[in-house]
Amino acid sequence: MATLKDLGEEGLLEIILPLLPRGSGLVIGAGDDAAVLAAPSAEEELLFKIDAVVSGVHFTPETPPELVGRKALARAISDMAAMAGEPRQALVSLALPKEIDPSWVVGLYNGLRQLAEYFGVGISGGELSSTAGPVTVTIALIGVVPLGGAVLRSGARAGDLLFVTGELGGSLTEHHLTFQPRVKEALWLAAHARPSAMMDLSDGLGKDLPRLAAASATGFCVNLHALPCRAGCGTQKALGDGEDFELLFALPPEKLASLAGWGKAFPNLPLTHIGEIVSQEKGYSFEPCGYDHFAQR
Repeated sequence: MATLKDLGEEGLLEIILPLLPRGSGLVIGAGDDAAVLAAPSAEEELLFKIDAVVSGVHFTPETPPELVGRKALARAISDMAAMAGEPRQALVSLALPKEIDPSWVVGLYNGLRQLAEYFGVGISGGELSSTAGPVTVTIALIGVVPLGGAVLRSGARAGDLLFVTGELGGSLTEHHLTFQPRVKEALWLAAHARPSAMMDLSDGLGKDLPRLAAASATGFCVNLHALPCRAGCGTQKALGDGEDFELLFALPPEKLASLAGWGKAFPNLPLTHIGEIVSQEKGYSFEPCGYDHFAQR
């Protein structure tokens, strides 16, 4: 069986480069010292995000490489959705043991490419490195948002209503590898309702909602019985499992009617009112839960 050690960097690049989708806004793609991208218009701002997945942390050695590639890019795209932005161009950095079969890398890029093409994202280059440690896939992603249109975590105010899309909990069964970033849904919300604050749920509602409240200098109250739990999951899993990658957003109550068209636009995706934003002194505190990379486990 041939390995990366047998193939070498140039040989691997000959396999990888034809797999890269161009996307929009690409002037000069992979193969030069840097990609050249068209500048956004005067009506747009850039979003820039970097994210990594590591073997043994975000996936196992048994995970199909297509799903590893898909998850790596999907995580970064989800962060674009969280700010009501559209993803445009990505760079991919790989740290790989020399013993890996090149077909594994091809599978990884097939997973990247399929999701990239679905969302119109180009892969404009990247970096290769050998490592004695675990496989690491790092994605740097550029997106665009209308001028002044980014929805931040810091805009929530007391009285705002709290909503989540989809279902929560039980992500480790499969969802963390196959979730769909909520780009279309976020753009719809920005156009029809304009949330006061929004984020994606990566570490669990129990950890991410306090982050949104802290950024907004507010507190929160949650109806735990209202949480949309995935089948087989209870409240604690909905709060703490993490990697749901659903949208959490705050909405002023006078804008509630603007959500009336959600069911028609997204008939298969529930939207659930789970609580409200309150002043800091009236806020609720969760017991410690959710994912923390550096917590003792």
